[in-house]
Amino acid sequence: MQTLSAVQSLIIALWVAAVMSRWLGGGASLTLRFSPLMTGLVVGVVMGNIKDAMIVTASLQLIYMGVFSPGGSMPAEPSIAAGVAVPVALMGNLKPEAAIAIAVPVGLLGSYLYQLRFFINTFLGKLTDKAIDNLDYKGMSRSIIWYPTILSFILFVPLIFVTLYFGAPVIADLITKLQGTVIIHILEVLGGGLAAIGIATTIYVIGRKDLLVFFVLAYFMSVIFKDLNITMVTYAILGTIIAIIFIETKNSYSRPAGPSDDSTLDDDDDYDDGF
Repeated sequence: MQTLSAVQSLIIALWVAAVMSRWLGGGASLTLRFSPLMTGLVVGVVMGNIKDAMIVTASLQLIYMGVFSPGGSMPAEPSIAAGVAVPVALMGNLKPEAAIAIAVPVGLLGSYLYQLRFFINTFLGKLTDKAIDNLDYKGMSRSIIWYPTILSFILFVPLIFVTLYFGAPVIADLITKLQGTVIIHILEVLGGGLAAIGIATTIYVIGRKDLLVFFVLAYFMSVIFKDLNITMVTYAILGTIIAIIFIETKNSYSRPAGPSDDSTLDDDDDYDDGF
């Protein structure tokens, strides 16, 4: 069973705090917060098992595909969920479906912590108002950028570190002992259902009836070609070719018809009009 050292736990905690502060990479960190993929990659690099980490993270991505952030508030925090669930899955040799069942409550608790950060930031707004009144640009920079970022690290780093270093091994050891029992089976079933809900939510929100046929086509292609061990790169190339064919065909039908070749008739009409 893989283990998680104090240094590894600290690196993952620092990464999660940087993402949740929305400071890392400017606006890019907002995208990182909405998706567990990069956090899963960082966990895989830190733990030296990128392949299994990304397999688990890909399953987590499915349940968060339909998560939206109206007003900046999210029902769960994918980055926090991945930062805790992926190490637990790697240490406990969990299937991705069981890791999903662990990630959901962790992501939910992470959303409450993020709301606490919002609440504390309201007090920092008074410092911003004071800096604006005094035209203190450096003060505005501190109250808008640096103080909220430092606050994020203070909130997230200790909690994520303690959860990973002390809690994750306990959870992983418990799940290892429960392997083969009905409890693990229930977790896997629930995890698979949550992934299906994420896909269904995405289709409902952005799906168009005239394009859903391609979703069905992709599903049956994956079933039919399963024994051929086709990679995702091949599927991406096929999808690109099908998309180009669809767009070109659609454009050809939408183009207005060109003028008819009646030049001879027009010349005759002009000749008749002359007399």
